[in-house]
Amino acid sequence: MRAVLGLPMLAVLLAAFSANSAEAAYGGLFSFRNCGCCEPATYECCKQQCYTVNKTCKEVVYEKQEQTCYKTVYEKVWEDKQVDCVTYETETRYKDCTYTTCKPVWETKTRTVNYTTCKPVWETRTKDICYTVCKPVWETKTKDICYTVCKPVWETKTKEYCYTVCKPVWETKTKEINYTVCKPVWETKTKETCYTVCKPVWETKTKDICYTVCKPVYETKYRDVCKTICKPVHYTKTVKVCGGHWETKTETIPGPVVKKCIQEPGCWTWDPCCCKCVYCPGETKMVEVQCPPKTCCKKVWVPEVTEKQVNCVRYEQETVTEQVPYKVCRMEKEQRTKTCTYKVCKMVPEQRTKTCTYKVCKMVPEQRTKTCTYKVCHMVKENKTKTCTYKVCKMVPEQRVKTCTYKVCKMVPEQRTKTCTYKVCKMVKECHTKEVPYKVCKMVQETHTKQVPYCVKKPVHTTKTVKVCKCVPKQVAYTVTRCVPKVVCKTVPVQVCCPVPCDPCCGEATADCGCGA
Repeated sequence: MRAVLGLPMLAVLLAAFSANSAEAAYGGLFSFRNCGCCEPATYECCKQQCYTVNKTCKEVVYEKQEQTCYKTVYEKVWEDKQVDCVTYETETRYKDCTYTTCKPVWETKTRTVNYTTCKPVWETRTKDICYTVCKPVWETKTKDICYTVCKPVWETKTKEYCYTVCKPVWETKTKEINYTVCKPVWETKTKETCYTVCKPVWETKTKDICYTVCKPVYETKYRDVCKTICKPVHYTKTVKVCGGHWETKTETIPGPVVKKCIQEPGCWTWDPCCCKCVYCPGETKMVEVQCPPKTCCKKVWVPEVTEKQVNCVRYEQETVTEQVPYKVCRMEKEQRTKTCTYKVCKMVPEQRTKTCTYKVCKMVPEQRTKTCTYKVCHMVKENKTKTCTYKVCKMVPEQRVKTCTYKVCKMVPEQRTKTCTYKVCKMVKECHTKEVPYKVCKMVQETHTKQVPYCVKKPVHTTKTVKVCKCVPKQVAYTVTRCVPKVVCKTVPVQVCCPVPCDPCCGEATADCGCGA
């Protein structure tokens, strides 16, 4: 291949050394001088000769291959298994227990007690008190008052425009009136009154009283009580445990298909401008190329079933008898004495004096004057002009008399007597007798029987079905597509062009120009 590419280069070098000069004209035409001819060479003498050469190339091609693989899958299978179970049922039983109690019996007795009381005796007394009262006496009097009133008299007249109107003008006048008022004057007086009061005097006395008290005495006794105890019994049993471990597996994953830009091989062409062979690159294409595969590691769970020894405990019932203490109470009599304190009241008379204050009213006459205000009307004429019918008022004076009534108060003294009633207390002694009840307690022993419940656990054996899980391995086939690289040799045609050597005589290309293979 290198020899084929080197032939055009050798031809170009020979042509360069054999020609002395070369000139190029406009339009792309070439002329060569001193080519071995006496005359200048033409374009037909220097044209190129192209031919096709087969080139062998190696290409990597990926072929798809399907491969069947197997993997292990564990399926869960449930099996029925009979298991013996023991349950304990609680049964309540009763037993009779006898015990003695002391029952208190109360007996009521009475005793006679003498005592003295002071009974108050009230005595009602009266006393006459004389006093003077001023009694008001009202006297009614009358008085005539003369006054003048203007009485309007209307007269109808007809006039074109002028008319007179009487306008009332009110005048305020005052008048003084004298009258007498009785004013009360109060006078305070005092008086001393003697009275007797019974003052209580308390005397403290003591008395000894004997009584009986029942004192409880507690005694501890024991009785046998049966009870059931659950005693633990340890044993060992074999149990299947589902376990396993993780295994690392390697898996090859084919690479993805990627579009890649590939350039085809180029060719050498003769460039007349440079008078040399120029390499022309090949066509660029987009080709799908698969990437190399990659290796992945993954963990797979591998189940295992192992047997394991388990420590178990079961409880067995056992009846135990033990002594339980209990207390018994009995009452013992005890004589005691207590001192009671009581008070006796005696009423002692005591003389006292108090001052009574009372008021006496006297009516004192007083002269007063008041001013009365009244109004008097005067009619004032006023001329007006109006085109209508009008009325004319004439005021006619009229004498009138009115009677005013008023009262005059006179204070008349009056003697009065009132009777005051008051009470006087005297304390009278009185002797009494009363029956006082009291209780005496006696403790009477009494025997009782009661049923005491106790629990007994009874074992009950049952059989139940339990589902046990078991893992069964199973081979599952699956298909994997892989791309396998393969080298393929193929022949690619390549076109090679080289210039034809010139003939110094005829200007035609000869067969032996150094471009032949």
